[in-house]
Amino acid sequence: MSLSDKLDRVLVRAEELRHLLATADGAGFGALSRELSEIEPLVEKVGALREAERARAEAEAMLADPEMRGLAEDELAQLKESVPALEREIRVALLPKDEADERSAILEIRPAAGGDEAALFAAELFRAYQRYAEGRGWRFEVLDYDESDLGGVKGATAEIVGRGVFAKLKFESGVHRVQRVPATETQGRIHTSTVTVAVLPEAEEVDVQIDDKDLRIDTYRASGAGGQHVNKTDSAVRITHLPSGTVVAMQEEKSQHKNRAKAMKLLRAKLYEAERARLHGVRSADRKSQVGTGDRSERIRTYNFPQGRVTDHRIGLTLHKIDRVMLGEFEDIIDALLAEDEAARLAAEGL
Repeated sequence: MSLSDKLDRVLVRAEELRHLLATADGAGFGALSRELSEIEPLVEKVGALREAERARAEAEAMLADPEMRGLAEDELAQLKESVPALEREIRVALLPKDEADERSAILEIRPAAGGDEAALFAAELFRAYQRYAEGRGWRFEVLDYDESDLGGVKGATAEIVGRGVFAKLKFESGVHRVQRVPATETQGRIHTSTVTVAVLPEAEEVDVQIDDKDLRIDTYRASGAGGQHVNKTDSAVRITHLPSGTVVAMQEEKSQHKNRAKAMKLLRAKLYEAERARLHGVRSADRKSQVGTGDRSERIRTYNFPQGRVTDHRIGLTLHKIDRVMLGEFEDIIDALLAEDEAARLAAEGL
Protein backbone atom coordinates (compact mmCIF):
# COMPACT_ATOMS: atom_id res chain seq x y z
CA MET A 1 0.00 0.00 0.00
CA SER A 2 1.35 3.41 -1.00
CA LEU A 3 1.77 6.27 1.47
CA SER A 4 -1.06 8.14 -0.27
CA ASP A 5 -3.41 5.16 0.17
CA LYS A 6 -2.51 4.92 3.87
CA LEU A 7 -3.26 8.61 4.33
CA ASP A 8 -6.61 8.23 2.55
CA ARG A 9 -7.53 5.51 5.04
CA VAL A 10 -6.63 7.80 7.95
CA LEU A 11 -8.87 10.57 6.57
CA VAL A 12 -11.74 8.14 5.99
CA ARG A 13 -11.42 6.81 9.54
CA ALA A 14 -11.44 10.34 10.97
CA GLU A 15 -14.70 11.07 9.14
CA GLU A 16 -16.19 7.80 10.39
CA LEU A 17 -15.26 8.69 13.97
CA ARG A 18 -16.81 12.17 13.69
CA HIS A 19 -20.03 10.62 12.41
CA LEU A 20 -20.07 7.96 15.12
CA LEU A 21 -19.43 10.55 17.84
CA ALA A 22 -22.43 12.53 16.67
CA THR A 23 -24.68 9.56 17.36
CA ALA A 24 -22.77 7.67 20.09
CA ASP A 25 -24.29 6.88 23.45
CA GLY A 26 -22.44 7.35 26.72
CA ALA A 27 -20.93 3.86 26.70
CA GLY A 28 -18.96 4.23 23.48
CA PHE A 29 -18.33 7.95 23.44
CA GLY A 30 -15.10 7.88 25.45
CA ALA A 31 -13.30 5.28 23.31
CA LEU A 32 -14.33 6.97 20.05
CA SER A 33 -13.27 10.36 21.35
CA ARG A 34 -9.86 9.06 22.40
CA GLU A 35 -9.25 7.43 19.02
CA LEU A 36 -10.17 10.62 17.19
CA SER A 37 -7.95 12.74 19.42
CA GLU A 38 -5.05 10.37 18.72
CA ILE A 39 -5.31 10.65 14.93
CA GLU A 40 -6.32 14.32 14.65
CA PRO A 41 -2.70 15.58 14.72
CA LEU A 42 -1.95 13.24 11.81
CA VAL A 43 -5.06 14.44 9.95
CA GLU A 44 -3.80 18.03 10.30
CA LYS A 45 -0.40 17.06 8.90
CA VAL A 46 -2.04 15.26 5.98
CA GLY A 47 -4.05 18.39 5.23
CA ALA A 48 -0.90 20.52 5.34
CA LEU A 49 0.94 18.08 3.04
CA ARG A 50 -1.82 18.00 0.45
CA GLU A 51 -2.10 21.78 0.50
CA ALA A 52 1.65 22.02 -0.07
CA GLU A 53 1.42 19.51 -2.93
CA ARG A 54 -1.35 21.58 -4.56
CA ALA A 55 0.76 24.71 -4.17
CA ARG A 56 3.71 22.94 -5.76
CA ALA A 57 1.61 21.85 -8.75
CA GLU A 58 0.34 25.40 -9.22
CA ALA A 59 3.85 26.84 -8.99
CA GLU A 60 5.14 24.35 -11.55
CA ALA A 61 2.36 25.37 -13.92
CA MET A 62 3.31 29.03 -13.44
CA LEU A 63 6.86 28.39 -14.67
CA ALA A 64 5.61 28.62 -18.27
CA ASP A 65 4.49 32.24 -17.69
CA PRO A 66 7.53 34.56 -18.06
CA GLU A 67 5.93 37.18 -15.80
CA MET A 68 5.23 34.66 -13.01
CA ARG A 69 8.35 32.54 -13.40
CA GLY A 70 10.40 34.34 -10.72
CA LEU A 71 7.60 34.10 -8.15
CA ALA A 72 7.03 30.44 -9.02
CA GLU A 73 10.72 29.60 -8.61
CA ASP A 74 10.81 31.25 -5.17
CA GLU A 75 7.76 29.30 -4.05
CA LEU A 76 9.14 26.03 -5.42
CA ALA A 77 12.40 26.59 -3.54
CA GLN A 78 10.44 26.79 -0.27
CA LEU A 79 8.24 23.83 -1.11
CA LYS A 80 11.29 21.76 -2.02
CA GLU A 81 12.12 21.68 1.69
CA SER A 82 8.67 21.75 3.28
CA VAL A 83 7.05 18.90 1.33
CA PRO A 84 9.73 16.26 2.18
CA ALA A 85 9.74 17.47 5.78
CA LEU A 86 5.97 17.02 6.05
CA GLU A 87 6.21 13.58 4.43
CA ARG A 88 8.84 12.57 6.97
CA GLU A 89 6.73 13.78 9.90
CA ILE A 90 3.74 11.84 8.57
CA ARG A 91 5.73 8.63 8.09
CA VAL A 92 6.96 8.86 11.68
CA ALA A 93 3.41 9.55 12.90
CA LEU A 94 2.23 6.39 11.11
CA LEU A 95 4.65 4.19 13.06
CA PRO A 96 3.07 1.89 15.69
CA LYS A 97 3.13 3.58 19.07
CA ASP A 98 4.69 2.14 22.20
CA GLU A 99 2.28 3.18 24.92
CA ALA A 100 5.10 2.99 27.47
CA ASP A 101 7.03 5.76 25.74
CA GLU A 102 5.11 8.54 27.46
CA ARG A 103 5.67 7.07 30.92
CA SER A 104 8.04 7.93 33.70
CA ALA A 105 10.80 5.39 34.33
CA ILE A 106 12.72 3.47 36.96
CA LEU A 107 16.52 3.61 36.64
CA GLU A 108 18.59 0.84 38.24
CA ILE A 109 22.40 0.78 38.18
CA ARG A 110 24.65 -1.94 39.62
CA PRO A 111 28.40 -2.63 39.48
CA ALA A 112 29.32 -5.82 37.62
CA ALA A 113 32.91 -6.81 36.81
CA GLY A 114 35.70 -4.79 38.37
CA GLY A 115 35.24 -4.67 42.13
CA ASP A 116 35.70 -1.28 43.80
CA GLU A 117 36.34 0.48 40.49
CA ALA A 118 33.02 -0.79 39.10
CA ALA A 119 31.24 0.43 42.23
CA LEU A 120 32.86 3.87 41.88
CA PHE A 121 31.87 4.19 38.23
CA ALA A 122 28.33 3.02 39.00
CA ALA A 123 28.00 5.92 41.45
CA GLU A 124 29.40 8.39 38.88
CA LEU A 125 27.09 7.16 36.13
CA PHE A 126 24.11 7.38 38.48
CA ARG A 127 24.96 11.05 39.17
CA ALA A 128 25.39 11.69 35.44
CA TYR A 129 21.86 10.46 34.74
CA GLN A 130 20.61 12.56 37.64
CA ARG A 131 22.13 15.67 36.04
CA TYR A 132 20.65 14.74 32.65
CA ALA A 133 17.19 14.28 34.17
CA GLU A 134 17.31 17.51 36.15
CA GLY A 135 18.53 19.38 33.08
CA ARG A 136 15.36 18.31 31.26
CA GLY A 137 13.12 19.38 34.11
CA TRP A 138 12.31 15.83 35.21
CA ARG A 139 12.01 14.90 38.88
CA PHE A 140 14.75 12.51 39.99
CA GLU A 141 13.91 10.69 43.22
CA VAL A 142 16.40 8.26 44.72
CA LEU A 143 14.55 5.11 45.76
CA ASP A 144 17.54 3.16 47.03
CA TYR A 145 21.27 3.89 47.32
CA ASP A 146 23.38 1.12 48.81
CA GLU A 147 26.77 2.74 49.34
CA SER A 148 29.97 0.72 49.14
CA ASP A 149 33.45 1.41 50.40
CA LEU A 150 35.43 4.28 48.81
CA GLY A 151 32.25 6.16 47.85
CA GLY A 152 30.90 3.73 45.27
CA VAL A 153 27.57 1.93 45.24
CA LYS A 154 26.55 -1.70 45.46
CA GLY A 155 23.34 -0.66 43.72
CA ALA A 156 21.32 2.50 43.11
CA THR A 157 17.72 2.92 42.03
CA ALA A 158 15.81 6.08 41.12
CA GLU A 159 12.39 7.07 39.89
CA ILE A 160 12.53 9.62 37.05
CA VAL A 161 9.21 11.40 36.69
CA GLY A 162 8.24 13.31 33.58
CA ARG A 163 6.47 12.98 30.26
CA GLY A 164 8.30 10.80 27.77
CA VAL A 165 11.11 9.77 30.13
CA PHE A 166 11.03 6.12 29.05
CA ALA A 167 11.08 7.04 25.35
CA LYS A 168 14.29 9.00 25.87
CA LEU A 169 16.10 6.60 28.18
CA LYS A 170 14.99 3.10 27.12
CA PHE A 171 18.09 2.46 25.01
CA GLU A 172 20.37 3.20 27.97
CA SER A 173 19.68 -0.29 29.32
CA GLY A 174 22.65 -2.59 28.97
CA VAL A 175 26.26 -3.04 30.03
CA HIS A 176 28.38 0.10 30.24
CA ARG A 177 32.15 -0.44 30.20
CA VAL A 178 34.71 1.95 31.69
CA GLN A 179 38.44 1.99 30.92
CA ARG A 180 40.66 4.14 33.15
CA VAL A 181 43.37 4.17 35.79
CA PRO A 182 41.66 3.67 39.17
CA ALA A 183 42.51 6.04 42.01
CA THR A 184 43.80 3.03 43.97
CA GLU A 185 46.16 1.90 41.15
CA THR A 186 49.78 2.67 42.04
CA GLN A 187 51.35 1.40 38.79
CA GLY A 188 49.29 3.58 36.47
CA ARG A 189 47.69 0.62 34.73
CA ILE A 190 44.38 0.99 32.90
CA HIS A 191 41.63 -1.21 34.30
CA THR A 192 38.43 -2.30 32.56
CA SER A 193 35.23 -2.51 34.62
CA THR A 194 31.54 -2.79 33.86
CA VAL A 195 28.23 -1.70 35.33
CA THR A 196 24.72 -2.69 34.33
CA VAL A 197 21.97 -0.16 33.66
CA ALA A 198 18.28 -1.02 33.51
CA VAL A 199 15.57 1.47 32.50
CA LEU A 200 12.02 0.27 33.10
CA PRO A 201 8.73 2.01 32.28
CA GLU A 202 6.91 2.87 35.47
CA ALA A 203 3.80 0.75 36.04
CA GLU A 204 0.63 1.53 37.96
CA GLU A 205 -1.31 -0.94 40.05
CA VAL A 206 -3.88 -1.28 37.24
CA ASP A 207 -1.11 -2.37 34.83
CA VAL A 208 0.10 -5.32 36.89
CA GLN A 209 -2.07 -7.51 39.10
CA ILE A 210 -0.01 -8.78 42.05
CA ASP A 211 -1.58 -11.19 44.51
CA ASP A 212 -0.27 -10.94 48.07
CA LYS A 213 -0.12 -14.73 48.30
CA ASP A 214 2.47 -14.71 45.51
CA LEU A 215 4.87 -12.58 47.58
CA ARG A 216 7.47 -13.52 50.15
CA ILE A 217 8.48 -10.47 52.17
CA ASP A 218 11.62 -10.52 54.29
CA THR A 219 12.82 -7.73 56.55
CA TYR A 220 16.35 -7.13 57.78
CA ARG A 221 18.58 -4.40 59.12
CA ALA A 222 19.86 -1.90 56.59
CA SER A 223 23.61 -1.54 56.32
CA GLY A 224 26.00 0.67 54.44
CA ALA A 225 29.67 1.20 53.79
CA GLY A 226 31.88 0.78 56.84
CA GLY A 227 28.93 0.27 59.13
CA GLN A 228 27.41 3.64 58.31
CA HIS A 229 23.69 4.18 57.70
CA VAL A 230 22.87 1.21 59.91
CA ASN A 231 19.41 1.06 61.44
CA LYS A 232 18.74 -0.61 64.75
CA THR A 233 15.42 -1.94 63.48
CA ASP A 234 14.55 -4.30 60.64
CA SER A 235 13.57 -1.52 58.22
CA ALA A 236 15.07 -2.95 55.02
CA VAL A 237 12.66 -4.96 52.86
CA ARG A 238 13.23 -7.74 50.35
CA ILE A 239 10.26 -8.91 48.26
CA THR A 240 10.31 -12.10 46.19
CA HIS A 241 7.62 -12.60 43.57
CA LEU A 242 7.29 -16.37 43.75
CA PRO A 243 5.72 -17.10 40.32
CA SER A 244 8.46 -15.27 38.41
CA GLY A 245 11.34 -15.47 40.87
CA THR A 246 11.83 -11.70 40.65
CA VAL A 247 13.52 -10.25 43.72
CA VAL A 248 13.63 -6.56 44.72
CA ALA A 249 15.03 -4.93 47.86
CA MET A 250 14.96 -1.46 49.42
CA GLN A 251 16.73 -0.06 52.46
CA GLU A 252 17.04 3.69 51.82
CA GLU A 253 14.25 4.73 54.19
CA LYS A 254 14.26 4.23 57.94
CA SER A 255 10.61 3.24 57.69
CA GLN A 256 9.84 -0.36 56.78
CA HIS A 257 6.51 0.79 55.34
CA LYS A 258 8.19 3.28 52.97
CA ASN A 259 10.78 0.73 51.88
CA ARG A 260 8.03 -1.77 51.13
CA ALA A 261 6.13 0.81 49.02
CA LYS A 262 9.27 1.60 47.02
CA ALA A 263 10.07 -2.09 46.58
CA MET A 264 6.56 -2.72 45.26
CA LYS A 265 6.98 0.13 42.78
CA LEU A 266 10.17 -1.47 41.46
CA LEU A 267 8.57 -4.93 41.39
CA ARG A 268 5.61 -3.66 39.36
CA ALA A 269 7.98 -2.06 36.85
CA LYS A 270 9.98 -5.28 36.46
CA LEU A 271 6.89 -7.45 36.01
CA TYR A 272 5.33 -4.95 33.60
CA GLU A 273 8.46 -4.89 31.44
CA ALA A 274 8.64 -8.70 31.46
CA GLU A 275 5.03 -8.90 30.31
CA ARG A 276 5.68 -6.32 27.57
CA ALA A 277 8.54 -8.44 26.27
CA ARG A 278 6.35 -11.54 26.30
CA LEU A 279 3.47 -9.85 24.48
CA HIS A 280 5.75 -8.47 21.81
CA GLY A 281 7.23 -11.92 21.29
CA VAL A 282 10.77 -10.70 21.89
CA ARG A 283 13.32 -12.87 23.59
CA SER A 284 15.29 -10.82 26.10
CA ALA A 285 18.59 -11.93 24.58
CA ASP A 286 17.61 -10.26 21.31
CA ARG A 287 16.46 -6.95 22.75
CA LYS A 288 18.40 -3.74 22.26
CA SER A 289 17.80 -2.92 25.90
CA GLN A 290 19.30 -6.22 27.06
CA VAL A 291 21.04 -5.84 30.42
CA GLY A 292 23.01 -9.06 30.22
CA THR A 293 25.16 -10.65 32.89
CA GLY A 294 27.63 -7.80 33.28
CA ASP A 295 30.52 -9.64 31.64
CA ARG A 296 33.16 -7.32 30.13
CA SER A 297 32.45 -8.63 26.61
CA GLU A 298 28.75 -7.69 26.79
CA ARG A 299 28.68 -3.96 26.38
CA ILE A 300 26.61 -1.34 24.64
CA ARG A 301 28.92 1.56 25.43
CA THR A 302 32.52 2.20 26.45
CA TYR A 303 33.80 5.18 28.44
CA ASN A 304 37.54 5.46 27.75
CA PHE A 305 38.98 8.08 30.08
CA PRO A 306 42.63 8.03 28.90
CA GLN A 307 41.47 8.85 25.35
CA GLY A 308 38.62 11.09 26.48
CA ARG A 309 36.06 9.29 24.34
CA VAL A 310 32.68 7.62 24.66
CA THR A 311 31.67 4.99 22.09
CA ASP A 312 28.22 3.49 21.62
CA HIS A 313 28.90 0.16 19.96
CA ARG A 314 25.36 -0.41 18.65
CA ILE A 315 25.49 2.51 16.22
CA GLY A 316 29.26 3.04 15.95
CA LEU A 317 29.08 6.54 17.44
CA THR A 318 32.21 7.95 19.11
CA LEU A 319 32.31 11.29 20.91
CA HIS A 320 35.51 12.85 22.23
CA LYS A 321 33.94 14.67 25.16
CA ILE A 322 33.79 12.21 28.01
CA ASP A 323 33.98 15.01 30.60
CA ARG A 324 30.77 16.57 29.26
CA VAL A 325 28.98 13.22 29.07
CA MET A 326 29.83 12.46 32.69
CA LEU A 327 28.28 15.82 33.57
CA GLY A 328 25.01 14.52 32.16
CA GLU A 329 25.24 15.65 28.54
CA PHE A 330 23.83 12.50 26.93
CA GLU A 331 21.80 14.34 24.28
CA ASP A 332 24.03 13.54 21.28
CA ILE A 333 24.12 9.84 22.13
CA ILE A 334 20.43 9.51 22.94
CA ASP A 335 19.30 11.48 19.87
CA ALA A 336 21.49 9.32 17.61
CA LEU A 337 20.06 6.12 19.12
CA LEU A 338 16.50 7.35 18.68
CA ALA A 339 17.19 8.36 15.08
CA GLU A 340 18.65 4.93 14.31
CA ASP A 341 15.67 3.20 15.89
CA GLU A 342 13.24 5.41 13.99
CA ALA A 343 14.97 4.69 10.66
CA ALA A 344 14.89 0.94 11.34
CA ARG A 345 11.18 1.00 12.20
CA LEU A 346 10.34 3.08 9.12
CA ALA A 347 12.13 0.54 6.96
CA ALA A 348 10.38 -2.38 8.68
CA GLU A 349 6.96 -0.77 8.13
CA GLY A 350 7.70 0.05 4.50
CA LEU A 351 7.43 3.78 5.14
